[in-house]
Amino acid sequence: MFRGPVFTVVSDKVLEPGGIRARRDVVRHSGSVVVLAVEERGREPRVLLERQYRYAAKEYLWELPAGRIDPGESERAGAKRELLEETGFTASSWTRALHFYVSPGFLDETMTIYLARGLRKGKAQPEEDELIRLRFWPMPAALKMISSQRIRDAKTITGLLWFSCLKNNGKPRR
Repeated sequence: MFRGPVFTVVSDKVLEPGGIRARRDVVRHSGSVVVLAVEERGREPRVLLERQYRYAAKEYLWELPAGRIDPGESERAGAKRELLEETGFTASSWTRALHFYVSPGFLDETMTIYLARGLRKGKAQPEEDELIRLRFWPMPAALKMISSQRIRDAKTITGLLWFSCLKNNGKPRR
């Protein structure tokens, strides 16, 4: 039905597991990576967030660095590339944290979150249309940004809550 540079849309006639025949329109996407870049030198861990304008939302959003996986690229290589391009940082330690569907009702895109530690500052290499503002936030402040709805991006909420549970032995911080 549609083929663009980032995704395609297909319309399929399917037989659902319950025996119902239906039409399903699906957005096909190659998948994305998300980077939870954490600095842990002080008393509280600090997380690197970026603020950028998102046309679909028609507003500036605080987000974790993220992007599409390029054809033939591994998830980890994509995460490393995105962190460098968008922020200028590299990391000495990479851990695959989560892998999830973004919105499986109509979209097959998955996201993989990587925890990046041992950060080293370098020079960002953003794409031409990326105007990104960076800031490290103490984890408690980032979590408050979720509850006050200053962070409204799902991948960022997911990553931050995962890290909070990890640091608190599986229990969400209150």
